[in-house]
Amino acid sequence: MASPLMTIRNLTSNPITIKHYEINDLQSTKISSRSLKLFSKAPANEKPPPTSLEDVGVLLEPLKSAKADIRPANVPHQALNVFFEIRGEIYQTNITQPTCQSQLLVPLTADPHFSHTAVYHPHHHHLAVFYRDQLGSWMKRLKDETPLSALSIPGTHNSPTYHRALPSVRCQVVPVREQLEQGVRFLDIRVQPENPLDPSKDGLVLVHSVFPISLTGPRYFRKLVDEALRFLEQNPSETIIMSVKREGTGNATDAQLSRIMRDHYAGDVNRWFTAPRIPTLGEARGKIVLIRRFTLEARLNNEWSGNGWCINAETWADNSPHSLCPSGDVCIQDFYEVLETENIGQKIQYSTDQLKRAAECVCPCGPDGMSSEPKHPFYINFLTASNFWKMGCWPDKIAAKLNPAIVDYLCTKHNVSEDGSGLEGNGDLLGDGSTGIVVCDWVGNDGNWDIVRCVVGMNGKYERDVSVE
Repeated sequence: MASPLMTIRNLTSNPITIKHYEINDLQSTKISSRSLKLFSKAPANEKPPPTSLEDVGVLLEPLKSAKADIRPANVPHQALNVFFEIRGEIYQTNITQPTCQSQLLVPLTADPHFSHTAVYHPHHHHLAVFYRDQLGSWMKRLKDETPLSALSIPGTHNSPTYHRALPSVRCQVVPVREQLEQGVRFLDIRVQPENPLDPSKDGLVLVHSVFPISLTGPRYFRKLVDEALRFLEQNPSETIIMSVKREGTGNATDAQLSRIMRDHYAGDVNRWFTAPRIPTLGEARGKIVLIRRFTLEARLNNEWSGNGWCINAETWADNSPHSLCPSGDVCIQDFYEVLETENIGQKIQYSTDQLKRAAECVCPCGPDGMSSEPKHPFYINFLTASNFWKMGCWPDKIAAKLNPAIVDYLCTKHNVSEDGSGLEGNGDLLGDGSTGIVVCDWVGNDGNWDIVRCVVGMNGKYERDVSVE
C-alpha cells in the first residue's frame, strides 16, 4: 500500500517552498551534518555530500494548501525533518512526537527574517505553518487599518482565577501577566463593588459567580488593571480587550459599577478605548478596549455625543450556543452547562460552529477604507464549561478535551471548503478565515500554549510585508 501524501497548509502571508525531507532514526533527531552542508556554501569543485534527503519541490502560495510526496515517519522511533524555503531563507521543522504539538520553524540561514510556527497532526499526516511573531508583541506586524473584530484573538475565561480556589472556580493555571506575554489579548473579568454607596471608593473584588477567586483572601481589580497597563506601556504595539461583568454577592447595582469604572479606572482616553464601537488596531494600540456587560448610570448614556459609553454587551444571552447582542457589536457562543462528560462533544460542536461563523465573515475595510458591508461584530467563542457537582466536568477536565479538539480543527478544517479542496478565496461560503475571540480555560498548563499559538497564527492575512522593513 502506498504511503499517504502529506497535506501542508500555508497560513502565512509568504510563499513557501517545501524543498526536501528526510527521515532519521531516533538517535539522529537533529538535522544531520551532511544535510546541513547542502544549505551552506561550498567550493565549486567540491562534490555534494551523500545524504538521505528526498527532494519535494512543492510551492505553497500564501493561505493555500497542497499535497506533498512526503511519507510519514515511525515516530517516536524515527524523526521526520521537513525543509522549507521562505524568500531565499531555509527553515526546518523536526517532528519527533506521535502527538500533535506546536514548534517553531528552525532557521538554517543567518539573520532570518521570519518566525513561523508549525503544527503536525500525525493522525491526518497534516502539517500547518502559521504566522507568528514574538508572542509578547504579536500585533506589531499587523496592519493598523484592520478592524479589531477581524483579527483572530486568543483569550482566557475568568482570567484572574489562577489562585488556590474551589476546583470549579479555578479556570486558569498561570497569572494574567504570563497570559499576556504568551499572546492572550482578551481578558474576561467578573467583579463585585466593595463599597458601592461611597463614590470615593474604587474597590472592586474579583469573583467567579458568587465565589471569591482565592481561598487565601480577596483579590482586587486594581492590581490586575495596573498589570495590564504596565504590559501595554512595555508593549505599545499591543491592545487588550477586557470584558467586565458584575457578579458575586451583595447589593451593588450595574449603575454603581459603571460609575466606579468611569470615575476611577477607565476615564483616561489615552489608556482606555471607551467609544461605543469596535476600533481598528491602530486606534487601539497601547490601550485597553472595554466591553461592558453591565448597564450604565444615566449620565453615561450622554458620553460620546450621546451614543453611550463602551462597547455594549449588557444584554449578553445566558448559556447560549449562538446569540447576537442588540448593539450588533458582539456575537456570542457561551453555552456552559455541560452536566455530563458525554456532553463535551456537543460543546465542541457549538465551538466549531462559532468558528465557522467567524471564518465566513469578510473584513469590511479594504484599500479604499470602510465599505458598505454589514457591521463586523466581535465573534466571542467560549471553549469553557463546568458542572460543580461532577469532577469530570470541572474546568480543567473539560479544557483537557476541548482545547486539543479545537487545535485539531483550526489546523485541518478551519475555513477549508466542505470537500477540503481549498482555503480562502475558493468558493462563496468561505470568508477571511478569522477565528474571532477564542476564550479558553487552563491555557499554559504544563507549558502547553498550542491553542494560543494557533489562534495568533491565523492572522497572517493582515501581516505587513516584513521583507521591506
